Amino acid sequence: MKVTIYTDGAARGNPDGPGGYGTILSYVDSTGKEHIREFSAGYKKTTNNRMELMAAIVGLEALTKPCEVTLYSDSQYLVKAFNEHWIDGWIKKGWKRGKNEPVKNVDLWKRMMKAKEPHQVNFCWVKGHNGHPQNERCDVLATTAADGTNLLDDVVVE
Repeated sequence: MKVTIYTDGAARGNPDGPGGYGTILSYVDSTGKEHIREFSAGYKKTTNNRMELMAAIVGLEALTKPCEVTLYSDSQYLVKAFNEHWIDGWIKKGWKRGKNEPVKNVDLWKRMMKAKEPHQVNFCWVKGHNGHPQNERCDVLATTAADGTNLLDDVVVE
């Protein structure tokens, strides 16, 4: 099955501020019917790159069987990490963005590697904000999650 995932994260430019992610997962089932699943969640005290990772991870973790996935992100860091194998160097350096960040980031990368393992994933960069319309929708989801005061993890809208 072919699946398309659009992701975005928002950290509001402050590692100690509100953050959130949005993910849109679309696919066509065996009957030809199109399905769209939307995820939105917020996390405090984090960075934008971690939000991008969370957005991609929850989309991949939502897949219950191996799929051919095209994952669009406006994060060049995320796309280049997997297309150009930056990940090993980042883990060795600890990808230091702030105190306590290195361990969290390595844990997230391990979770990402596990999430993508059963799938054939093509990571594609989409120019943010004025790019793909589905990416615009993720911008809205991520902003909503970042600005929300009553945040829920992994809210699914069928």
